[in-house]
Amino acid sequence: MSDGKAHRPDRSDPRSTAAPLRRWPAIALALALGSGGGWAAAAAGLPLPWMIGSMVVTTLASMAGAPIAMAAGLRMVMVMVLGVMLGSGFTPEILAVLGDWTISLAAMTLYILAGTAAGYLFFRRLCGYDPVTAYFAATPGGLNEMVIMGAAYGGDARLISLVHAARILLVVLTIPFAFRWFLEVEAPGGLGVPGPSLAEVAHLDLAILAVTGIVGWAAARLLKIPAAAIVGPMLASAGVHLAGLTSEAPPAELVAAAQVGVGAAIGARFANTALSFVLRALRDSLGVTILLVIITLVFAGGLEAWLGIGFPALVLAYAPGGLAEMSLIAIALGADAALVATHHIVRIFIIVVLATPAYRLITGKKPEEPV
Repeated sequence: MSDGKAHRPDRSDPRSTAAPLRRWPAIALALALGSGGGWAAAAAGLPLPWMIGSMVVTTLASMAGAPIAMAAGLRMVMVMVLGVMLGSGFTPEILAVLGDWTISLAAMTLYILAGTAAGYLFFRRLCGYDPVTAYFAATPGGLNEMVIMGAAYGGDARLISLVHAARILLVVLTIPFAFRWFLEVEAPGGLGVPGPSLAEVAHLDLAILAVTGIVGWAAARLLKIPAAAIVGPMLASAGVHLAGLTSEAPPAELVAAAQVGVGAAIGARFANTALSFVLRALRDSLGVTILLVIITLVFAGGLEAWLGIGFPALVLAYAPGGLAEMSLIAIALGADAALVATHHIVRIFIIVVLATPAYRLITGKKPEEPV
């Protein structure tokens, strides 16, 4: 188990916020590698090419020791673009089907309980994790919050972080291909993302979308809403689209850039980590991801039989990936992005709000470090 000091940022680490100027060459390298990987994946006709290509190339580069990093602020901007994109899917027609989502949203709590319990037993019995690390690594979401709280309770922050990052990596790598092979769902051509080209969007609409993203993020931060960078812009964008102020979505070029940024951010998480440690996290995460995917399919199948709101969308809504990543996949594959995003927001909210109090209630322990 790591001690408290091990969790403080290393000022020599190129990812550390203490050395912003020294990080920019590493950030530029990550974006260059990610863009090259996205271009190659698009040329090869892969699904969700810009995110998958970026993620694969930067992950391999990280594991090979390349000095790459991703700025949290830059990723936040990319995620804000995604939030505005998701909000553009909230048309007036959506209001008519919101009631159909009530049962599937309520079932998310059962999914989280089942997934966390299965993951905890897997990490404790088969992987030998200590109880704190096993618990905070097992939650199906909330990467940043689970790393912070796991460290505060004395868990291994690096292992929690890598297991969560590897889970997202594995889910993003497999789901688009599974949709293509088993459900015959294809991503759109061209850039691999929907939406108009930059030249087709009027300047006024671009301004409205930009203001929507910034104001939505600021309001969500002020209200301390989880995942503010995506939830705030999404809600604000939904508001302006439902009000008819604009009908445009962010240009495809910006959404492709968001895919590159999000993919590079995932890959950069593996930087400056011993290969043996990364491989252990990948192995353990693969096992728990298989368990979570099985649980996802059970819930999606059962809810589809009950509600009939679409098996592919329910799989993406319950898949144990990140909100940004699953939303990007929904957009790229033409699934109901509003349904997917709403379910993931509820999942994150439940985990962030309840996971730590539940741990404290079950164990009676208090944090070893202030948070």
